[in-house]
Amino acid sequence: MPTAVTSSAELERALRNLQAAKLPWARLPLAERIALLDRLPEDLHAVEQPWVAAALAARGAQPGSPAESEEWFSFSVIYRQLRYLRKSLSQIAAKGRPQMPGKLCWKTAGQWTVDVFPQTLADRLALPGIRAEVRARDNFNGDLPETAAFYQQAEPQGGLCLVLGAGNVNALPAGDLLHKLFVEGKVVLLKLNPVNAYLDEWMQLAFGALIEPGYLQIVQGGADVGGELAAHPAVDEVHVTGSARTYAALQGIGKPLSAELGNVSPVIVVPGPWSTGDVRKQAAKYATSLVANAGFNCVTPRVFIQMEGWAQRQAFNQALVDYLRGVPTRRAWYPGAAERQAAFVQKYPQAQQIGGAGQGELPWTYIPGLDSEAKDGTAFRQEAFCGLAVETALPAENPIDFLHKAVQFANQHLWGDLAATIVVHPKSLQDPLMEAAVQQAITDLRYGTVVVNHWGALAFYLALTPWGAAPGNTPADIQSGVGMVSNPLMFAQPEKSVVQAPFLSFPDPYLAQSRRSYAYFRADARYQHRPNAGNLLRLLWAALRS
Repeated sequence: MPTAVTSSAELERALRNLQAAKLPWARLPLAERIALLDRLPEDLHAVEQPWVAAALAARGAQPGSPAESEEWFSFSVIYRQLRYLRKSLSQIAAKGRPQMPGKLCWKTAGQWTVDVFPQTLADRLALPGIRAEVRARDNFNGDLPETAAFYQQAEPQGGLCLVLGAGNVNALPAGDLLHKLFVEGKVVLLKLNPVNAYLDEWMQLAFGALIEPGYLQIVQGGADVGGELAAHPAVDEVHVTGSARTYAALQGIGKPLSAELGNVSPVIVVPGPWSTGDVRKQAAKYATSLVANAGFNCVTPRVFIQMEGWAQRQAFNQALVDYLRGVPTRRAWYPGAAERQAAFVQKYPQAQQIGGAGQGELPWTYIPGLDSEAKDGTAFRQEAFCGLAVETALPAENPIDFLHKAVQFANQHLWGDLAATIVVHPKSLQDPLMEAAVQQAITDLRYGTVVVNHWGALAFYLALTPWGAAPGNTPADIQSGVGMVSNPLMFAQPEKSVVQAPFLSFPDPYLAQSRRSYAYFRADARYQHRPNAGNLLRLLWAALRS
């Protein structure tokens, strides 16, 4: 299907509108910003059904399938972002800055940390056992002027940011534009990715409150249009969610450029007293992470790192493959997926292709036993970006030694630094030495987000922990990008987000073989839209029924 393109005249008109709105937006009173954040959830709610239907049609999926769950997930994320932004702006209006939801603590590693989740009893009921914190160095004190920096300016000038939207997850372009508008005070020109340009009509309606006064404009076009807009003199800065190739093409624009560019995401499986049931349930959890969104996520698990000689290593591999056999294959709707999968299969003859893939679909692919010292390191340096993951093992004297080596391996040999996962049994954590080793691993992993006992999408879902690559990347070695989004608490220089989840969850409506996961995620979107007691009870009931 040819890419829809906004005409040159319409692009120029959009840029003029944004230029005219740049200063008025920068100086818009907080009360009016809050009023916009009150209207946006209602406008978004009004387009839920046609938005979901359009996404399912574009991805060749049916209602009631896992693909429907994924769209409701996106709505939940956007609703959460809107709610937390409103809360922060209300606190700025009352007290000058967003208020830290937890106490600041000084870690021995030289980091400030603040607990950001859970904040309420409802949080604990909806997401039992899940905790999140944000870490940073030096100027992390919530009373410093760097916090909510835009709102500390006496006469802000604003700016015009071009957002080159992601095509894989429909919450991403919405989240990026909300961050640039409400956290950084910029007006936004959003160019939709051709892959999900079907959202144009529904995003125009959902974000009409921002479009009507000229604070936001949404356009369409391919990479050529994106390049022309990035170079346009009216554009002050660019944010891209995409590939390192896209970032490289934009480096010469001579403007601030922030980016989130994906990841070869590691899952470090720490040996411990796992029962047969533990192995099966963990394999189900991470197989589900692999197939979510047909594998087209920047935090899809790509490399499972295990310890050589662990008695349950092969059992875990087999359980993961067995679970994948029970998950229907999906249409390969993201461009280039078939070619990437074929290249990996050709490179690694031990690749296991799982499932009866129909026309236009791809089998789930698992490639165990990669040599951790392989010189070419294809699977370690290239993001497959489809339903494919690999496994490797490291020699180690014991689980603590393994964890230390796994962290080194992830930092030194895997491309990207967006998100990493550590899987560790709760009984292992009863050993003070292992608990200390896990905390040290969290500190040492050079990733923007570290999640214990879940995958990176959980942090993205929370919409409270800043989202982006580890700080310090340079254009010469950009890795997963530079800059942070999804930062409603408006931390100035966050270093790392840390999320911890239970090893086992019951019920677990998230699993790919759950027949009613779509109903759970739809109920969650209802709750996030209107977080009242009735919707919370409906959410808990949907979880039990899943």
